Amino acid sequence: MKNMNINHAQKGFTLIELMIVVAIIGILAAIAIPQYQTYIAKSQESRAVGEAGALKTAIEDCTNNGKFTIGKASDGNCDTQATGSSILTGTTQGDITLAADTGVPQATLDNTGAATIVASFGNKASAALTGKAITWTRNTDGSWSCASTSDKKYNTAACPTP
Repeated sequence: MKNMNINHAQKGFTLIELMIVVAIIGILAAIAIPQYQTYIAKSQESRAVGEAGALKTAIEDCTNNGKFTIGKASDGNCDTQATGSSILTGTTQGDITLAADTGVPQATLDNTGAATIVASFGNKASAALTGKAITWTRNTDGSWSCASTSDKKYNTAACPTP
């Protein structure tokens, strides 16, 4: 005998339910993507401050040893030994050969002990940072200060926008 009370339950999602899920995902993406881009820019800003700041030790050593010309150590100059960075632009100033799409912070030093280290954003840096720079400045008394040309929301506490 046949069972006459067969339930034909609907299985799956309706079009409206699927559209609601897609709308929710779209709203979440609209909020998350800009936040993620800001996070990337902040981390790259922090990275550049550290990469440029690492050259301060080499500058201090050169100043203490009376080397006031930045260049190759093999020529008797101050070699900052800066390594290449994918988010910076700038040519090598020492004995290190850079890979393609990399740059190094650019250092200058004078015979009074004043120095600057400039890390310019480019190559694979966030679009919000491209064209901006981090500048470490050494006074003749040996104290260092940092300034950034990036938007304030990307700056670190160590290197604010002036």
